[in-house]
Amino acid sequence: MTRGMIGLSVAVIVGVCVPRVVASPGFAPLFDGRTLEGWRGAADATPDAVWRVERQALTADGGDAVLETTDAYGDVELILEWAIEPGSVGGVWLRGASRVGIGDPLDADNPAPAGSGALTENVRGLALPRALADLPPGQWNTFRIRMIGERVTVWLNHVLVTDDVVMEQKRDATRPVPARGPIALESQTGAIRFRSVAVRVIPPAEANAVLRTRPPGGFVPLFNGKNLDGWFGSVDGYLVNDGTLVCDPASGGLLFTDDTYGDFILRFEFRLPAGGNNGLAIRAPGTGDPAYTGMELQVLDNTADKFANLQPYQYHGSIYGLVPARRGYLRPVGEWNFQEVVCRGSRITVELNGTTIVDADIATIDTPMDGREHPGRHRARGHLGFMGHGDAVAFRGIRVLRLGP
Repeated sequence: MTRGMIGLSVAVIVGVCVPRVVASPGFAPLFDGRTLEGWRGAADATPDAVWRVERQALTADGGDAVLETTDAYGDVELILEWAIEPGSVGGVWLRGASRVGIGDPLDADNPAPAGSGALTENVRGLALPRALADLPPGQWNTFRIRMIGERVTVWLNHVLVTDDVVMEQKRDATRPVPARGPIALESQTGAIRFRSVAVRVIPPAEANAVLRTRPPGGFVPLFNGKNLDGWFGSVDGYLVNDGTLVCDPASGGLLFTDDTYGDFILRFEFRLPAGGNNGLAIRAPGTGDPAYTGMELQVLDNTADKFANLQPYQYHGSIYGLVPARRGYLRPVGEWNFQEVVCRGSRITVELNGTTIVDADIATIDTPMDGREHPGRHRARGHLGFMGHGDAVAFRGIRVLRLGP
């Protein structure tokens, strides 16, 4: 295919002209158009050793040059413009962990010939973009990138090219990306220019709304926000307040759904007080201690001093006594967190604020980590519930989707 044919194809998709990015309200510029203030070179190199400001654009000529922000960011929306020369390759690094690729799709050596906007370092999950939306080399392209947790969405020239894809760490694809890190620009091969770089921090409420409304659909509320119809157990140990279910600090106890569930997706929000402790019961029989008769997923503020000596299987999100969770993804005390739990047969995954912190096949566990018997891990179905320990842990938006065989 000739360059002219590619250019025509792209023009049909996105139009010939792409307007200059103008930061909307809430966006803060990362580049002032004149200096390298707020940026640093990779490996402690001085930024002006490779990068320069030329015609109000950050410019580098390849050599695997990386320029990163001095500040770290978590959930963000990023907008910027970039332009390359023929054959150039570069990218935008998020949280210092992995890259949204930029390259010339006409170049035979381009590692991402399907187009820019791909998660080029992904090795286990989806990496390729949904569409080719690049403008020809020499023209300015527009990126809009949203990252919530480890999930990345990219619009290139107003075309959705990467949709809610988990970004994998370049160094270790088995570990989630960190909760925070710098934003970086890379010129790997050939000249590349960046301008109009701006960022907006996504507040927790907005992040939760995105996570709550993403596919699949068909979720059914478990809590009506008014009373505890559909629940049994310690119904007097929980308070209903303005659509929120709060464990009564004076009592608490075990609260279960009337219905039972086998394979399911459960989504809910929770808010922890300082040192707060609760638990999520899954596939529980409704009798005994769900941590053993069923399974318990920890819900607690493991940043509190009183929990300084927890075992790995006791941190938030862990399957108690069985599987430890990744740490460092809880929001600060007092903020609402979003959690998704998926149970399919013996595989259980826990996603906290958009990042997977547990992904385990409990059928492979021969000996529980706590050295105790956990017969409940073999149960195929049971009640869902909360396990209050006298702390005012709050829950809302509790919804479930049953999964078929």
